[in-house]
Amino acid sequence: MPQQHIPCELIHMEMLNGRVLPRLSKVLGLEGDKKSIIKFEFNPKDGIDNPALSLTEDMDGEGVGEPRFYLLSKGSAETFGFCLHEELGCQGHIIRQVELGGVAQRRGLQDGDRLLQVNGHFVDNIDHCRVVQKIKASGNQVLLAVLDGNSYEAAKALGRDLSHMLPADIRPRLCHITRDKSGFGFSVSGPEGMKGTFQLSVRQDGPAERAGVPPGSWLLELNGASVRSYSRAQLARKLKQSGSKVTLLVASSAVEEFYRLRGLRVMAALADTSWLPFRVRELHMVKGPAGYGFLLKEDDCSSGATGQFLWDVDAGLPAEQAGMKEGDRLLAVNGESIEGLDHQQTVLRIRAHDDQVTLLVIDPAGDEFYQSIGLSPLLFFEDSDPASGSCTPSLPSPSGSPGLCHIEVGPKGPDSWLVAAANSIGITQSPRQEEQRRLHHAF
Repeated sequence: MPQQHIPCELIHMEMLNGRVLPRLSKVLGLEGDKKSIIKFEFNPKDGIDNPALSLTEDMDGEGVGEPRFYLLSKGSAETFGFCLHEELGCQGHIIRQVELGGVAQRRGLQDGDRLLQVNGHFVDNIDHCRVVQKIKASGNQVLLAVLDGNSYEAAKALGRDLSHMLPADIRPRLCHITRDKSGFGFSVSGPEGMKGTFQLSVRQDGPAERAGVPPGSWLLELNGASVRSYSRAQLARKLKQSGSKVTLLVASSAVEEFYRLRGLRVMAALADTSWLPFRVRELHMVKGPAGYGFLLKEDDCSSGATGQFLWDVDAGLPAEQAGMKEGDRLLAVNGESIEGLDHQQTVLRIRAHDDQVTLLVIDPAGDEFYQSIGLSPLLFFEDSDPASGSCTPSLPSPSGSPGLCHIEVGPKGPDSWLVAAANSIGITQSPRQEEQRRLHHAF
């Protein structure tokens, strides 16, 4: 029986200027050759960095290798350079069509690799479109953990739990702290005269501890900005300017060491957000005789980008029963993001199923928070999130084929993904278009 491919999106990323680090790359021989040659390689275009390090390059006695980690970045005019497939007769999320000379190939991703983790989240056991969504929502950088195809199949045959092959917790923590009468509840120490190295001492039962800041953790970002270049005086000034609330990206010594030893940069997109007060909610609704009972309106987000908002939620109808609130912003329909879609395209997505729909939404406070730190809230949505209005799995795609995703041709294609509100692409409109953009639709 011939192999069939379920098409999936090309992922697009941005090249960022980071620290200069040694680079180790894998270069394959002829197509189909199972042996790879490890060598050091300098690419003047990339500079020197460390694209990937595996926990070990040796195969154990059972023929199962170890996961490899890749931190990928793209330029706004580049593509990520590979496709992610779900294939009939094959298990896992499969790396395919690695573009020669592209970002993925230069870093060392290989055709047939199986994707295990996205930004520290184990993804082998979740829906294919959800995995694609996580990569897209990551924005300009993403950390992937992969296992070569032969090792993946061998591990599956042996009944191994693939999640146990990965470090238990390699995520930094994003914490949102509200000041009380005595302050934020933490103090900062660090080597005298050294910039960017700050360790936190946390007051017991203070605001920082209640917000999830681990004692002895290292401060990486303050309100979405790296503290790497800050002096102690600059940090104190920034904290004072924060007012009554501050958002910290912190990492334990073990997490900081994990990334440092692999030449990888810790970033907010990798963070554990379980301590944040803001949650994406999943609302599953079955249409009643009077419809779903809400109004979808197009309006401006606080960042200036255009969004789709939920209003006029009727009491006692499916929308209210599912947990919809006035002013929620719509993020995704049936597991697919609506970022970059206009009002009519969004309406068509909601109508794709005659009698039921699953929406991902966020309330105004959460929407404003994620826009302030330049990250998409979809990046941190978990299927089992207890804040979700429903535990119902996402509905299949309109075609009825589980895991089927449409292909996106590039960052400016007809269905382009606008990653985060803070990084959205502005579109100039004519006066007539501006008059017509306040759209709404009842469901």
